[in-house]
Amino acid sequence: MAEQFWKIKDQALVWEVKDGQVHTDDIEMSGLFADFIAAYGVGEDGTLVLSKSSFYPTLRTFPNNTHSTLAVRLQEEDCPRLQKDGVFIKESPRRFILDGTLIIESETDAGVLVKRQLFPSSAACCNIEIVTLTATADAKLTLSLPYTHVHGYTRGTKGMYLHEIIHDAPEQIVLKQGESLSYSVLYTSRIANQPRVSVDAAVELSKRYARVRELCDGSLILLTGNEELDVMFRFSKLRAGESIFETLTGKYHSPGGQAYYAATWCNDQVEYAGPHFAMTGDEIAIEASLNAYRSYTAFMSDTYHRIPSSIIAEGLDIWEGAGDRGDAAMYLYGASLFCLYLGDKSVARELFPAIKWCAEYCERQKLPEGVIGSKSDELEGRFPTDGIANLSTSSLCFGGLIFGAKLADSLGEHDTAELFRTRADELESAIESYFGANLHGFDTYRYSKGFDTLRAWICLPLCMGIDTRGKQTLDAMLSSYLWTEEGMLTCEISDENRSDTIWDRSTLYGMKAAFLAGAGEQMLAPLFAYCHKRLVCDRVPYAVEAYPEGDKRHLSAESALFARVVTEGIFGIMPESLDSFSFVPRLPSAFPEMRLQNVRICGGCFDIYIGKDEWHVTEGGKEIARGKTDGVRVEIRKGALHL
Repeated sequence: MAEQFWKIKDQALVWEVKDGQVHTDDIEMSGLFADFIAAYGVGEDGTLVLSKSSFYPTLRTFPNNTHSTLAVRLQEEDCPRLQKDGVFIKESPRRFILDGTLIIESETDAGVLVKRQLFPSSAACCNIEIVTLTATADAKLTLSLPYTHVHGYTRGTKGMYLHEIIHDAPEQIVLKQGESLSYSVLYTSRIANQPRVSVDAAVELSKRYARVRELCDGSLILLTGNEELDVMFRFSKLRAGESIFETLTGKYHSPGGQAYYAATWCNDQVEYAGPHFAMTGDEIAIEASLNAYRSYTAFMSDTYHRIPSSIIAEGLDIWEGAGDRGDAAMYLYGASLFCLYLGDKSVARELFPAIKWCAEYCERQKLPEGVIGSKSDELEGRFPTDGIANLSTSSLCFGGLIFGAKLADSLGEHDTAELFRTRADELESAIESYFGANLHGFDTYRYSKGFDTLRAWICLPLCMGIDTRGKQTLDAMLSSYLWTEEGMLTCEISDENRSDTIWDRSTLYGMKAAFLAGAGEQMLAPLFAYCHKRLVCDRVPYAVEAYPEGDKRHLSAESALFARVVTEGIFGIMPESLDSFSFVPRLPSAFPEMRLQNVRICGGCFDIYIGKDEWHVTEGGKEIARGKTDGVRVEIRKGALHL
């Protein structure tokens, strides 16, 4: 059982350090031109552990590939350090706070309390630290570095990049007991001979909090009475929405995690994040999603060559090293959902040719058995497939055809809608006959032919509405073969697979699948345990990528998937057309009631309330629908009364 370090206070997280506690973690925060990862904690001797890594997505290094974002990593000794009589003071942390910034409050051996607050600039190429000193006794201190310190340079695609640390502290800090003083430190990089970065730290802090409020409190406000779930949902909106970078070719939502910047992927951005962003109404996130969807259309030729897996290097290059991962199926599913949730007919008309192209591409990859062929999947060979067909690609294609048909009907393309539905029916039958299997006594799915081990992605057919093997698949997911304290194993441990790898993306899809299948009660305890571990224990406060690979990086789109567990899973929200959606009025037994406020969907803004006996929906503050909480899916049309 993981140790709990954090508690929730006023929707923030607070770690009150206990005597003898030793623990470290890191937090990632993003602005439009800078990404900040601060590793923090308490060392063996009780003193502060703090290192800072800055990533500048538009400052590209050589070779300009997926991982060529300029990274500047600073240890404690590289940064301005407080000295008393020429000796570095020791900071002993007493409190850490995560509230969209990282706040560290420490006692020292120099007669001062130190508060550090770290965050990225909203729109400048720098990261910021505000230091506040409060004297507990008369104190005289200095900083170890001058006002401006050039600590290195790197050659890149745009020239030489200078790395600077700039602070505004006085040469000597003299405080009487009870007095306080604040100064700021800027961690910057710039192209040589361009102007030095200059920002007002206090103004930047205000902008950071404003962006946090936009993402966390502007829409999709969850109220269930379960504090950890509600706050985890709130943090998921922050991590999903902040990781957007301004590039040469526009804004790109990118995974982050020290590796993936100024680029977009068919799974993370197109499939996972885009549909979530459409439901937030956030203009920056929607712009980034549109750029992601548009960036692939240039590769959709009449030769029907596969689209690339990612558009990298500020939109100037591509990566397709894993071959066909089922990227067209990811696009078909993600773009159809995005358009329907957004409810903007002009956007839908713009993207629908690309959606049709992806549907046709998938059709041309169809095997004689009726499933969709693809060389690989989003795991890119980390776990085996047969290189012919896998459950993921066919399931995503099925879901994409279903939602693509709804979109086609909304645009008046009824023949295309009928074609998509016919193909979906045929594909559902093919998935059953090709992938259906009995594994360890569970009537569920094999991932590829010849691989008779349970895989986490058996949840995907359920997520797309195929419930033929629903109960047995859920039992298999929650069995000891797959479910662990960390979530679902990517693949059960067997003679062929000795890895205990987990990816939160498949765990989160699995959670959504359970609620969609009407089996949410089975998933409540695992969901609450997941929220507790990810939010207040040893790796906080977001969904993670892979473990042990990736060391649980806080990649951004995983948080979008967590949000969709709530919206699409617990509430059962599903678009039905460009101006209508449905949801399932079912109240989990653990909640006295639940609300989802400011849901931006199908061109409207709605509040959804579900109580033990009744539910109601309001639009623009006016009640438009009411009914009994009976678990029967109901459809809501924008601007229409359903009373």
